[in-house]
Amino acid sequence: MRNSNSWRKPVIIVGIALAVVLAAAGGVLLGNDYRFTQTAVQIPTPDGQLDGVLTMPRTDSPRGLVVMVHGDSAVDATQDGLYSPWFEGAADAGFATLSWSKPGVGGSTGDWLDQSMDDRAAEVSVAIDWALGQTGIPTERIILWGASQAGWVMPKVVATRDDIDGVVAAGTAINWLTQGRFNLLADLDHENATEAARAQAVAESDAVRGLLDRGASYEEYREITTDDPPMTAARWAFVARNMHADATADLRASAVREIPILLLIGEHDRNVDVDETERVYRDVFGSALSVRRVDSAHSLARPVVEDSALVGALIGTVWPRALLAPGVIDAYTDYLRAID
Repeated sequence: MRNSNSWRKPVIIVGIALAVVLAAAGGVLLGNDYRFTQTAVQIPTPDGQLDGVLTMPRTDSPRGLVVMVHGDSAVDATQDGLYSPWFEGAADAGFATLSWSKPGVGGSTGDWLDQSMDDRAAEVSVAIDWALGQTGIPTERIILWGASQAGWVMPKVVATRDDIDGVVAAGTAINWLTQGRFNLLADLDHENATEAARAQAVAESDAVRGLLDRGASYEEYREITTDDPPMTAARWAFVARNMHADATADLRASAVREIPILLLIGEHDRNVDVDETERVYRDVFGSALSVRRVDSAHSLARPVVEDSALVGALIGTVWPRALLAPGVIDAYTDYLRAID
């Protein structure tokens, strides 16, 4: 899956500069005062450790734990602070949240680009088992929250465990290859590409897929690609390892658990064919599924946030709750409150 957090770095870089200016001017960033407490945690794994954060609600009787499963790219435990509205939404429903930096990010050991989707699912289970062994972490109810690429991870976890009580899927896809083609064509449409440019982009995409199908070397990819910048060798290996991912069978295996599923969909998602995702999820989960469509891009942020780094930076600095589309966090909190 292509990087669904492409807007994140410029937003943060510009946002930091703006925060410094506002702080120097004596501005009080009330929008960054959240209704939760947060502590750093270290989760031991067979390969080292994962550095994470545990967010707790400000209540004496927390009801359960949300376990965050990231999408693509090198994401840290808080996604540079952009997870805070999600943390707060869970806390308002009485849920703690556990999140960690991907392997190789921050203090987490390893390299997330060395992982398969099965590896990622195993990592999530390690984190859940760790939480179950800790005093003070409310694990009476365990909910998986996952974005984008997590759609190929969470069903594997649910299918192999009997202690998952719900799933929140945000902008998840079904098939890696068809998702990539959808993303390519949607971006070309968004850019008003000419027919010649479209034909060239599709032809190159087909050529790259052909190289991947026959296990070609990274050097062969570099000889034909016009990507600027091109994939790194590590990214090439990651894609080759995961390109045949398809969530359908794992979704069907997970449906046996009959737990409530919330699917959050952005109406302006150019990364994922959300109509396909909703169709498959409805077929698999039936009445266990709730779907909420919002006026957002793939990340569930307001479209203007993804289209303008400056606007995103201003909102992210002064009132980060407003980065996400209206209704997103309300739907999330309502879902958690309804969990028995």
